[in-house]
Order: sequence, then structure tokens, then C-alpha cells
Amino acid sequence: MKAIITVLAGLLLFGCANGIEELAKQGSWNKIGYQDGVRGQLPRTYSALQELGPANHAEYERGYQIGVIEFCDADFAYQIGLSGQYYTGACEGLPDAQRFRMEWQRGWSEYSN
Repeated sequence: MKAIITVLAGLLLFGCANGIEELAKQGSWNKIGYQDGVRGQLPRTYSALQELGPANHAEYERGYQIGVIEFCDADFAYQIGLSGQYYTGACEGLPDAQRFRMEWQRGWSEYSN
């Protein structure tokens, strides 16, 4: 069963990588930004975006802001930590950042034990 889960997780990650490249070819920078934000990743640098193609940084940033606000819901931070997802600091500077970090830490502590 673990082997099946591992294979499916690998395929999902591979699919996401291919999805980003396909979105870049389509010029869907807003969607790329949204996906990065909603996953709690830090925003890609300008040069990282340019590696994907002729990037529209403003569209990427708009999508990222929408996604990161969804991710940074402090009411779900405990579950994010409990699931073992590492927090990158993507919520810093947002109004509920401290509460998010504290709830995530509480979940992460239980996950780690």
C-alpha cells in the first residue's frame, strides 16, 4: 500500500511540474501564481519566472496574492502543520500571520511527535 501511495505522489508531483510548464506556454501566469500561493510556497523570483518563458510578473503576482490569502487562513493552519506540510513563511506580513504561525506550530509539534 505504501508503495502505491509513493508512486501516486511521485506522479502527482511530476504532473504538477509539467502543468506549470504547460501553463507558462499558455501564458497563464495568474494561474501559476495562484497555484504557488495556495500551496504556501514563497513567490518565485523574476528570474525563476523568466526561466519558464516570457513571464508576466504582474499577472503572476496577482494570482499569487489570491492563492496565498487562501492558504494563510489561520483556521486551517493547525491541519496544515498536522499533515506534515512545512511552513515556508509565506504568510508573513499578512494580518493573521502570527496566529497562523502559532496554529501551524501546534499542528507541526503533534505531527513531529
